[in-house]
Amino acid sequence: MSAVEVFNLAFPVAVPFWALMILLPGWSWTKRIIGSPLMIVPSLIVYFIAVAPIFPEFAREMLNPDHAGVVGVIATPAGITLVWAHLIAFDLFIGRWMYLDSRERRVHPLVMAPILVLTILLSPFGLAAYLVARWVGARQRKPEPVG
Repeated sequence: MSAVEVFNLAFPVAVPFWALMILLPGWSWTKRIIGSPLMIVPSLIVYFIAVAPIFPEFAREMLNPDHAGVVGVIATPAGITLVWAHLIAFDLFIGRWMYLDSRERRVHPLVMAPILVLTILLSPFGLAAYLVARWVGARQRKPEPVG
């Protein structure tokens, strides 16, 4: 597979899982599928396919990274594909945690849907938004003191 083909495959393998979390959050199959850590496997496979052609250079640079070396590895079609596959897999992993945690904390799906979309687009912002929503929800549900 070419770097472009792998790049183009990375997001579509993650889409079904995002769709379940955003569009069908309460469906019993969503909880079963997203609840399994195996749901990340398709994205990991794409990542491993992306890293395979440049693994020796990538591993060597990661063992002793410097700015110029990292740029040299990443500033290639194979490097860009590797970074993209990494981002897609990591964003999905973060989204999975947010989905599971939000269900446990009873965060409303209409609150979670835009946060999960934001996570797809700009995961650090989505994660920050979820942490704020989580904190606000926890403060609203504080138990009253006994006595």
